[in-house]
Amino acid sequence: MNATLVFPVLLGWFAGIIINYLADVLPVTRRFSRPDCPQCQAPFTWRSYLLFQACVNGHKRRPRLWIVQFAIPAISVYTWFQPSSRIGYGLGLLLIAYFGVIFVIDMEHHLILHPTSIFGSLLGLVVGSVSNGPGITLLGGLGGLLIMLALYYFGVLFSRLRTARLRARGQEADDEEALGAGDVILAAILGFVLGWPLIWFSLLLGILLAGVFGLLTVIFMLVIKKYKENVFMVFMPYGSFLILAAFFIIFLPNWIINIVPK
Repeated sequence: MNATLVFPVLLGWFAGIIINYLADVLPVTRRFSRPDCPQCQAPFTWRSYLLFQACVNGHKRRPRLWIVQFAIPAISVYTWFQPSSRIGYGLGLLLIAYFGVIFVIDMEHHLILHPTSIFGSLLGLVVGSVSNGPGITLLGGLGGLLIMLALYYFGVLFSRLRTARLRARGQEADDEEALGAGDVILAAILGFVLGWPLIWFSLLLGILLAGVFGLLTVIFMLVIKKYKENVFMVFMPYGSFLILAAFFIIFLPNWIINIVPK
């Protein structure tokens, strides 16, 4: 391996371990704890966990572990050679690790946890202040909060209308909403990071990405004949797609940023 790749690969590998660990324990215990096997709840020893070994009952580790462990070092190498011009490699990798935790947990559990929101708010303020200055940072946070709050209440209205329609037809209804409070807080955090006006474009891009994913998923479920009406509108992990959109804007080529009016 080229000597210039060793440092970003090692840091990316370590970041991947942190992402996997937090995604394994936070949704279960809401704190730093020893991870358990998700299939049988047998506790891992730290040695077996860090060496990616199966649990004592022989259950292999989930594929997500390996996806993260190879994706994050690859992203780390990319940002090493093409770092964000505003925040650099080190702060950029920390932001990527945070994005990774939110993305994985939301995809797997449809949760955006309060501890990650608190940490993200502090990180977002630091990143935004470094890259945009405090004024644009705070304005971006406020803009992200208000935009997503409006969408949240629209989702509440949609959920209530949907529930009423299902009950009128004699079908079982649930109280799940398309967006949650965690998505609103996440939008504010991303507003801190991106500032104004980039946050509105990022939220729009995230919603469009979620829509494309939902459409493709519906088509797939129709093909395998397991489609259930409205299930993707209710259980769509919007937070993951908001994270993906912000990542594209911050770390991919500047043509994405240049199409947004200043």
